[in-house]
Amino acid sequence: MTMIAFDFDGTCSKSDMSVLLGEEKDVVGEVRGLTEQGIRGEIDFETSLRERVELLAGLPERRVEAAFDRIRLRNDVPELVGELRRADVHVAIITGGFERGVEAALDRAGTAVDTVVANRLVVENNALTGEVEGPLVQGGKDEALERIAIGEGIDLAETIAVGDGATDLPMLKIAGTAIGFDPDPVVEPHCEEVFHSIRRLRLHFEQHGIA
Repeated sequence: MTMIAFDFDGTCSKSDMSVLLGEEKDVVGEVRGLTEQGIRGEIDFETSLRERVELLAGLPERRVEAAFDRIRLRNDVPELVGELRRADVHVAIITGGFERGVEAALDRAGTAVDTVVANRLVVENNALTGEVEGPLVQGGKDEALERIAIGEGIDLAETIAVGDGATDLPMLKIAGTAIGFDPDPVVEPHCEEVFHSIRRLRLHFEQHGIA
């Protein structure tokens, strides 16, 4: 059995959840700057994430939902996910973003994956506290990939990781195959294949008998 683990922001979706939330709180410039520093590997992921979420403290939950309602999957992602799952491929999303945002986008597109590993925004009194919790606060996408593979009885050699930024490097390095999706320059040298559209990625999987 094969497992394919996708990053979410920048890969499955053009949107960045933190930036959308920042727009709701009028701190989008600061959030975008921290996000880009993290993608380029200029600051560690945990620092970037915590500082971004701190900027969102006090944002009402209804505006969090408004931000998540604007997340859209890239064209062809629902079809690709459906084809992979019908081919008995275990499809995972491993993201330092937020569970509710991923689930909202999947539900809106009428699709589902087998596993989502993501973080959670802490809410009290119907507003964000400025804190975040979850399995990927410190990054660790490699550990998440390995944990899923072990749980499903899949050899790491049969795993494929698809990502674009520095935070994806740990899982790209341990996966059997590393695929960059429109990757940042720091990521591309670590990828065996690089694609700039979901259509071409889908064709690659079809040509290799994966989907």
